[in-house]
Amino acid sequence: MTDPIELHGVRFSYDGGSTWALDDVDLTIHAGERVCLVGPNGSGKSTLSRVIAGLRAPDEGTVRLMGLDVFSTQHGANAELYAQARRSIGAVFQNPEDQIVTTVVGDDVAFGPENLNVPSERIGERVRESLTSVAMDHCVDADPTQMSGGEQQRIAIAGMLAMHSDVLVLDEPTAMLDPRSRQDVLDLLDRIQQAGTTVVIVTHLPDDLVHADRVIQLDHGRIIGEHPGKQLAEHGHGEPADLEQVTDVATFADAFNQRHGIARAPHDPVVTFDHVSFRYSSEEANVIDDLSLGINRGSVTAIVGENGAGKTTFVKLLCALLRPHSGSITVDGLDITRAKRRQRKRLRSIVGLVMQRPERQLFADSVAEDVAFGPKNQGLDEAHVRERVQWALEITGTQHLRERNPFTLSGGQQRLVAIAGIIACKPSVLVLDEPCAGLDDAATARIERLLRDLNGQGVTIVLISHDLSQVERLADRVIAFGATGAPRGRNKRSEGIVSESDAEHEPVSTTDPRHSWVSSLDPRVKIVCLLVIMCSAFAMSSWLQLAIGLAATAALTLASRIGWRRLWLATHGFIIMFTLMGALNIAFVHTGEPLWHLGAFTITTGGLSTAGIYILRFLIVVVLGALLLQTTTPTGLTNAFASLLSPLRRLHWHTQETALVLSLALRFLPTLGSEALAIRDAQAARGGSIESGTPMKRAAAMCAIIIPMFAGAIRHADNLSLALQARGYQSDAPRSQWHVMHVRRRDYVLIAFTVATMLGIFLPTMFTM
Repeated sequence: MTDPIELHGVRFSYDGGSTWALDDVDLTIHAGERVCLVGPNGSGKSTLSRVIAGLRAPDEGTVRLMGLDVFSTQHGANAELYAQARRSIGAVFQNPEDQIVTTVVGDDVAFGPENLNVPSERIGERVRESLTSVAMDHCVDADPTQMSGGEQQRIAIAGMLAMHSDVLVLDEPTAMLDPRSRQDVLDLLDRIQQAGTTVVIVTHLPDDLVHADRVIQLDHGRIIGEHPGKQLAEHGHGEPADLEQVTDVATFADAFNQRHGIARAPHDPVVTFDHVSFRYSSEEANVIDDLSLGINRGSVTAIVGENGAGKTTFVKLLCALLRPHSGSITVDGLDITRAKRRQRKRLRSIVGLVMQRPERQLFADSVAEDVAFGPKNQGLDEAHVRERVQWALEITGTQHLRERNPFTLSGGQQRLVAIAGIIACKPSVLVLDEPCAGLDDAATARIERLLRDLNGQGVTIVLISHDLSQVERLADRVIAFGATGAPRGRNKRSEGIVSESDAEHEPVSTTDPRHSWVSSLDPRVKIVCLLVIMCSAFAMSSWLQLAIGLAATAALTLASRIGWRRLWLATHGFIIMFTLMGALNIAFVHTGEPLWHLGAFTITTGGLSTAGIYILRFLIVVVLGALLLQTTTPTGLTNAFASLLSPLRRLHWHTQETALVLSLALRFLPTLGSEALAIRDAQAARGGSIESGTPMKRAAAMCAIIIPMFAGAIRHADNLSLALQARGYQSDAPRSQWHVMHVRRRDYVLIAFTVATMLGIFLPTMFTM
């Protein structure tokens, strides 16, 4: 059998040869092997995995994938052979969110088989099998963009399994998973390998090495060693024996607290949650339900739990980035339940927040300047700011990097610099959400030493972590979220256990637009009919026409089952903006009878009538646009637009790519918005608010948000390009469709409804002409 991966003399550089991310790499991977790539951050593991997956062509050497000579120094990259090889190689990225291309789990898993032109009748079977393999078959209609990182990782793996790849390349597949989910994924990889699939894993975790046939060690872009997996797992950096098989975090929490003699009630709480409940919208289940707990001053409290249990939501409530729907939260005597601006400012001096991937909040030209952002926002003079910066850099071991641009640092260095920016604010309570995820042993050990030092100085530490060995090393007390067997969304009153909703976003079916009459329509018919009504709104000039248009819009809204509250949340920004624009007609249109005189302005019946007509026109357009987007998946929009635009292919217009770009924009704009909010929250935790302070402070806060957001947009775009390649997408290549579009009886009903609406709007006008 031909070896699927053969690399010889491979070199790769990101900076034109000044430095080498890969340097003279020789590696052959045999069919059916499981190979793990290990090494410190910046050693070239992820770069090598992308070369293996056919997602990066090197600068020098030869690459042979799936028996195809895809690259050589002499001939360069053969794009056609690369595309052919990628059809047999699946890749799962470190950040699964970048790999998800649509907002329905089933459609996302089907995307790869569709690109491989798998017959439609077989795609559904592949989707079901793949989701069952990762224990996500119950989520086929759910929105993956609203899931936790661990759940998204499972969806990404399912998407690759559905392609029936001969080789599967995974970059840190278990780094963000809870112990149970991590073991599930490892068991899944065992089954995949036993079925004959070659598996390549980039990892820092010893559990991932146990069943590896070979472990390849890299450093500075070179292969420096090769070992059997079991040997390295046992002798390299193994975990304590009693933790190796732990998957039930609730049992772990109970055992830990009993072993350490932790009292049920805190004796000196600095943080208190009293019957706190929270949900993300009125149509969803509580994420936090009747939660009561206290955290002792000067303690190290670990929060553990399954993915999606609400740990990150808890952190945001603690830092007043979210407001509870009921109950109260007190931090160091300060009630933050409905914190005003002055209270939030005081809270920022008490609580420091290190969010997941805090390096994404870096923005300044130098490390020292970035670390100084928080102290400056606290109003300290320059001398005290310099003192804080020096202290934070020294305690994190990054003083030698003070003049470096943070964007040129390695991942581990960026993480430490970001943490330095938080502790420079001298918080008395430090909250960290998975601070060591994706870091190598050296960087992890450095952060753990830092936390011990800070705790020794009296800082209260709240640590969110899936790494139970790290919890054992650092924590005084463990609180487990998502206790096994607890009722959904209810608090289980037992020592160390807080039970929450297993899914942070579970829509109520009675108002779910995805299962409505409108959502079941052929998307081509729906797009055309709704656009016809939307365009006709601009021709409505009488109250009768508007009444008919509003009645049609209301009927479609009811048939969509979207719910008025959800509709308002989706449209209120546009409605408010267009209402204000329409209201301007009152000041500039003076026809009709005068009603009031306000200084130089005269309000007339004509002005009010014109303003009302303009506002209602825009209301019809905005609501119908929202209905289209809420009841049609990005995949449905892509396929519909590609079909509607297909006649333009004769003009050599790439209609399929145009439709895909529109669909991906709808998918990723909310992601960029969410990332912007996360960056805003991270900078607000350092006192950088765009809503208060002097104009200069607001401008600085705006820069602290815009620069990381722009960098994030570039990163997402680059990863999205790789994701499309990894999932077999090729420009103008034939694609199948899982959901084949058919015009059925209900579509003819919509067409008739649209025609009747148009006749009702325009017939009276025609007779009066």
